[in-house]
Amino acid sequence: MTDKTDEIAQTLNAYNEAYRKGSPLVSDAEYDRLVETLRGLDPDHPFLHAVEPEAFTGKNEIRHPIPMLSTDKAYTKEALERFVTRVCKAAKDMLREDIIYRVTPKLDGLAGRDDGGVLASRGNGEVGYDISNAFFKGVIPVGGRGLGVGEIVVKKSYFEEHLSNVFEHPRNMVVGIVSSDTLNESARKALEDQAVHFVPYSQLAFWEGDADTLLRDVDEILADLAEQTDYPMDGAVAEVMKPEIREAMGATAHHYRWQIAIKTKGDTAVTVVDAVTWQVGRTGNVTPVMEVKPVSLSGATIRRVTAHHAGMVLKEKIGPGSEIEIIRSGEVIPKLEKVLKPSRDVSFPSMCPVCQTRLVWQNDFLKCDNRLCRAQIEQGISHWFKTLGTADWFGIKTIQKLVENGYDSLEKIYALTQADLTGMGFGPVQSRNLEEALDISKNKPVEDWRFLAALGISNLGTGDSRKLLSHMTLQDLLEADRPHIEEISGFGGITSQSIHKGIQDLRKTIDHLLSLGFNLVATPLVHEAPAVKSAIAGKGIVFTGKMRHGSREAMQSNARRLGARVQTAVSGTTDILVCGDKVGAAKISKAKVLGVEILSEDTYIETIKKG
Repeated sequence: MTDKTDEIAQTLNAYNEAYRKGSPLVSDAEYDRLVETLRGLDPDHPFLHAVEPEAFTGKNEIRHPIPMLSTDKAYTKEALERFVTRVCKAAKDMLREDIIYRVTPKLDGLAGRDDGGVLASRGNGEVGYDISNAFFKGVIPVGGRGLGVGEIVVKKSYFEEHLSNVFEHPRNMVVGIVSSDTLNESARKALEDQAVHFVPYSQLAFWEGDADTLLRDVDEILADLAEQTDYPMDGAVAEVMKPEIREAMGATAHHYRWQIAIKTKGDTAVTVVDAVTWQVGRTGNVTPVMEVKPVSLSGATIRRVTAHHAGMVLKEKIGPGSEIEIIRSGEVIPKLEKVLKPSRDVSFPSMCPVCQTRLVWQNDFLKCDNRLCRAQIEQGISHWFKTLGTADWFGIKTIQKLVENGYDSLEKIYALTQADLTGMGFGPVQSRNLEEALDISKNKPVEDWRFLAALGISNLGTGDSRKLLSHMTLQDLLEADRPHIEEISGFGGITSQSIHKGIQDLRKTIDHLLSLGFNLVATPLVHEAPAVKSAIAGKGIVFTGKMRHGSREAMQSNARRLGARVQTAVSGTTDILVCGDKVGAAKISKAKVLGVEILSEDTYIETIKKG
C-alpha cells in the first residue's frame, strides 16, 4: 500500500508543479480525484498535511518572516461550530471573553506576500520565490505596495466576458503571467486593461462580529461578501482577531489553528462496505480502511474510505455489509459522514499484520508496540526524509530495500557509501544519486524545528516543534526535563512527558546526527516582555507603507519587544496605524472610521523614544 500511496503522491507533485507553472497536465477534476484517492488510502500521508509546494524556475528564493500556511476547512455548520468551540476554549484558558471574528473572501488565485520591495510567492510556506516582475508586467497592486499577504487574481467580470473561452480557470492565466517570459495575446490584453490585480487581504470587504452572529448568519455573511467581491472566490475565511488567542492556538505544519475556510458542503452518496483492511503506521497505530462498493461522487469514483481508528469501527459497528453515507466535501475530501446500517460481522486483528506482534488497545487505537516492526521502521525513515525535505531519491521502495539489507536506522543510512549501495543491487547512477542526496541533506540549510519534527517523536509535529524551539534552543531542549517543557504554553503534563521520553529514547540517534554537522537554521527565540513598560505596550499596532527607518519586519519585531500587539490589518482592536511612504487611502480612511490613532513613521519613532 505504501508503494501505491507514494506513487500517487509523486504523480500529484508533478501535476501540482505543472499546474503552478500555468501548464496543467490534467484537469482540476482529475487532480482532485487523485488527492481523494490518496486520502482514502492514507489519510496521514505527509502530502495531505503540508503546503503544496510551488516552484518558479530561475527566480530567487525568499524566506517568509512568518510562514504562509494553507487553511483548514469547514464544509458544514457543525465543523464551523467545532472551530468556534476550540477558540472559546483557548480564550477561556486565557480568561478572555471578548472574542471577535473577521470573515473575508477566500480568493482563488496565486498567493503572495508584498513587503513593498519584493513580492514573494507562497512557495512551500516557509520559502517562496521573488515574483516582483508581476508588477512590471502590469499587475495592479490594489491599495498600493507593501500591504502584506494577498493573491494575484483577475477580475471575475472581466474573465467571464473576455477570457472564459480561452482559459479553463482564471488561476491558470495568472500563473502563466508570473512564470512565463512570453505572454499570450489574451494575457497581455488583460494586463493592458488593468484587469489583473494583486489584492492584499487587508483590502477586501469583510464582516466582523461575535460567534453567535457568525454561526447564525453565516450563509447571509458569505452571500454579502460574494456580492461585494469581483474576484474568483473559493468560500470565505473566518479568523480570530485577538493576537494573544492566535498565539495560544498556534499552528500545524499545514494551517493556523485560529482561522478556518468556510466552504459549502459537498455531495453525499450511500454505499456498502465490502471489507475492512488494516494498515500499520509510523507510530505503531493500526488503522482501518473501508473497502467499499465503487460509487460516483462529484465526478470521482470512490473505492476506499478511512474509518479513522479501531474505536470507530467498534462504536459504529463497521464491517462487511455496513451501509454508510460518505461525503466529498468541496469536491475533494471523501470521508465517512454516518453509518446507516451497522454490520453483524465486526472484527479486529489480534496480531500486527506485518510483524505478528500481539496488538494492544490504546484509547481508540489498536497499537503494535514492537518498535522493531518493519513497517514502523520503514515509515519512520520515510517520515524523516519527507519532513526534512532536503534529500531526494529516498522513496518508500528504496527505503524498503535498505531495511531489507539491514540498514534499518538513520545512523546506518548516513554511513552508506556508493559501493555499499551498489552492493545491494542499486544501479551505479542511482547509487551515486543516493550518496549525493545524503550529503546534500547534511549541508543544505534546514530549520532546526524541521530537523526535530523529522525524528517522529510522538506529540511533536512541525507546529509544536517550531513553538518549542521558539522558547529554547535545540540543545537546551535536549537537556530539558518534563517541567521545563510544561512551562511553555500549550504543552500539558502528559504531552510534555511524552516529548521528554521520546527525546531521551532517541538521544543517541540525535547526538549522532548532530555530530554529522547538519546545517541547522536556529528558530528565533521569543522576546521576553520589556522590564520597563513602553509607550506602546499592550497596544494594537499596524505598520503600513514603505518604512524608512528599517524594514517592516524589523519595525514589527521591535514593537513586539516593547510589548505591542503587532497586527497586519486595521480592525476594531487596532490602537495605532503607523504610516510610512505611499500608504493607500482606503486603509487611512478605515482607520479614521474606527477611531484609530494615525502616526507618521517619524512621530512613531519619537513616541517610542520618549516612552
